[in-house]
Amino acid sequence: MADIIRLLPDHVANQIAAGEVVQRPSSVVKELMENAIDAEATEIQLIVKDGGKTLIQIVDNGKGMSGTDARLSFERHATSKIQKAEDLFNLHTKGFRGEALASIAAIAHVEMVTKTEDDEIGTRIKIEGSKVVTQEVVVAPKGTSMLVKNLFFNIPARRNFLKSDQVEYRHITDEFHRISLAHPQVAFSFYNNGSDVFQLPANDFRKRIVHIFGRKTDEKLVPVEEETQVVKISGYIQKPEFAKKSRGEQFFFANNRFIKSPYLHHAILGAFEGLIRPGTHPGYFINLEVAPSTIDINIHPTKTEVKFDDEHTLYAILKSTVKHSLGQFNVIPALDFDQNQNLETPYGDQRKQVGIPQVVVDSSFNPFEDVKPIKGSSAGNYSKPSVKGWENLYAGLDAGVEGTNHSTIEFESEVVNSSIFDGENEAVDHITTTFQLRKKYIITTIKSGMVVINQSRAHQRVLYEKFLKNITIKEAVSQQLLFPLTLSFSPSEISILKEIKENLCTVGFVFGAIDEDGVEIKGVPVLVAESEVQMIMEQLMSDFQQEVPGDSFSQSDMLAKTLAKTLSVKTGETLDEVSQVKLVNDLFACKETTLSPFNKKVYIMITENDIERKFI
Repeated sequence: MADIIRLLPDHVANQIAAGEVVQRPSSVVKELMENAIDAEATEIQLIVKDGGKTLIQIVDNGKGMSGTDARLSFERHATSKIQKAEDLFNLHTKGFRGEALASIAAIAHVEMVTKTEDDEIGTRIKIEGSKVVTQEVVVAPKGTSMLVKNLFFNIPARRNFLKSDQVEYRHITDEFHRISLAHPQVAFSFYNNGSDVFQLPANDFRKRIVHIFGRKTDEKLVPVEEETQVVKISGYIQKPEFAKKSRGEQFFFANNRFIKSPYLHHAILGAFEGLIRPGTHPGYFINLEVAPSTIDINIHPTKTEVKFDDEHTLYAILKSTVKHSLGQFNVIPALDFDQNQNLETPYGDQRKQVGIPQVVVDSSFNPFEDVKPIKGSSAGNYSKPSVKGWENLYAGLDAGVEGTNHSTIEFESEVVNSSIFDGENEAVDHITTTFQLRKKYIITTIKSGMVVINQSRAHQRVLYEKFLKNITIKEAVSQQLLFPLTLSFSPSEISILKEIKENLCTVGFVFGAIDEDGVEIKGVPVLVAESEVQMIMEQLMSDFQQEVPGDSFSQSDMLAKTLAKTLSVKTGETLDEVSQVKLVNDLFACKETTLSPFNKKVYIMITENDIERKFI
């Protein structure tokens, strides 16, 4: 039998490695910015065009490289970060595998210009698909400029899997946030399609957070500090009242490297237990400093998932530290019923001198005198108050008590939701019999048996088709707010809002000014209460950040789904008979009745034969 195993060519091996290292344009941004950090740069510029598909450029003022190093940096497994296997357990740098530049050069057009401080001239290298096109000397400033153009130009299948420019730009922005937050001592600039997105000067950690997420973030932050033999914890958490539906503003950094850790996230949630609403997530920016030998960052190609030696101890320390901060800064309300408030000395009166109490006595006061001096008159001018007609004060009281009709007294009862459909309370045909089961299902009869309807999913289907119709024909009705609402969002959320603003207007929202710190809402759809606007907008941001739709149709579809899910009747709400019948009739008037907008079964049918079989 002939031999069938053979070595792959270098360019094929590089393309395979690129599949692990370079998943999308944001992966290139991450690798190149981390290289700039390792080069001890103090200023880093990121320039992006068309979501990174056309151009990604990183310019830094770091150490730079010599001509030989620049050429070797594009070889597989070539790195300056480690020399022996033991170095993998004592890492202080970002990149160490030596795969990034070789992988990027295998699937893009790459141009590097670099120069060290000691050299008089720099080096320019152009590579296309792992092939070195040119290498020449050029005049260049100190540092390195990496230009990556036409990503996946030689792998059309991979390029077709990329999302829209807006989606890819959002992923790049996320990577920019993570790296710039991990290194506040470095100045960063971010340009997208020629426009200035971020200008972040070198600063402390708190100011870096405020520069990225807006000025309103400063008042939300609570500092967290703890140092033990296992870990040093520093950073900030957000106050419980600012918890959101989305999980955007949640950052863990281990030794200045962004990491994802569901286990440690659970520790934060445990510290906030009882302080935030169910289904919401607190924001946090936590730095963890551990010994490099106690952490393994090489378990995943993207190096965002890490393994700690003693996770259980780290979990307990983190949870107690966050709880301590919440209590220390009076975020958790505390009441002491045993403390006598009369014995407390106000802070402002602690240093005041104790004075002798002054008692003023009216020497002319006569307790047996039944007349009083007229207010404002001179002494001795007295007048008795008139009490004439006092009997009229009690006139008609006896008749009122005797004529009370106790049949008109109303007692409080369970709240019944009867206004879920546009306020329509007209008479509904009561031939169909319905009743509510466990405040979750609506039971109604048909000729062949009965139907059990999930009230929440049925209402989602009704609202979904209604909102989708309004978006399509643009005939939604909105109600103007007496006082406009001003809601604060982060810059990334503001960019999402600007994308979907047109579709929101077709549903019934009316917007005022939209700036960096927030948005003004002047009108809302008829079905939306003013108190629900904040929750709806947060849910919209959360859904759009997770689903990140591209075209306008998917935006409209997701908007209708989110509004339907947020405004629908929930399990546990009581409906009166009129609303039950109206819900059943509206459900079976929909184009699709069997599935909710989220492809879950809306109702089941139980035939008479099914019931008969139960009695056999």
